[in-house]
Amino acid sequence: MTAAIPAIDDRPPLPGDLAMWFFILAELTVFAALFLAFAYARLWHTAEFAAGQTLIDRGAGAINTVLLITSSAFVVQAVACIRADDRPGCGRWLLAAIATGLGFVVFKSAGFAQAFAAGVSLDGGVFPMFYLLLTGFHFLHVLLGLVILAAVWVKNRAGAYSAAGHTGVETGASYWHMVDLVWIVLFPLVYVLR
Repeated sequence: MTAAIPAIDDRPPLPGDLAMWFFILAELTVFAALFLAFAYARLWHTAEFAAGQTLIDRGAGAINTVLLITSSAFVVQAVACIRADDRPGCGRWLLAAIATGLGFVVFKSAGFAQAFAAGVSLDGGVFPMFYLLLTGFHFLHVLLGLVILAAVWVKNRAGAYSAAGHTGVETGASYWHMVDLVWIVLFPLVYVLR
């Protein structure tokens, strides 16, 4: 017996705003192209990539991974709260997500400083160029995500969201999960795989 395919009208809608999903798809496409270019370059510059990876702090990258995953879990809780019409709970979870996102910014900034002190620069070779390009581009997305989460927090505090209308919370959450997803791919690709 085959299961019936649900009609289009029976499928749940994407959470958040459709325009954000187009933006997320575009950003994921750019990151996918960068990841493929990184993998291709590593095939041709294996020794340089292995040497370059010794200049970056894998431990700090792991801490950043924990911070972003934790932050995404907090965003999930914020969405669950607003769906239950718990605006104060949503606000608290958003603040927790912002705090852990700021923790990522602090640790990543320290990681950049350490890498620069070790001689990593855009003109230092293929690996340093890709390291700075990928992690720097992601870092900008984290900053934008923090601005989005802060804007959602402010609107939530002003009473703009409820169980009946919380598209903005879901939109911010969707973007933040994209930032987290990219890091989950970026961390092993750049920091771990040899």
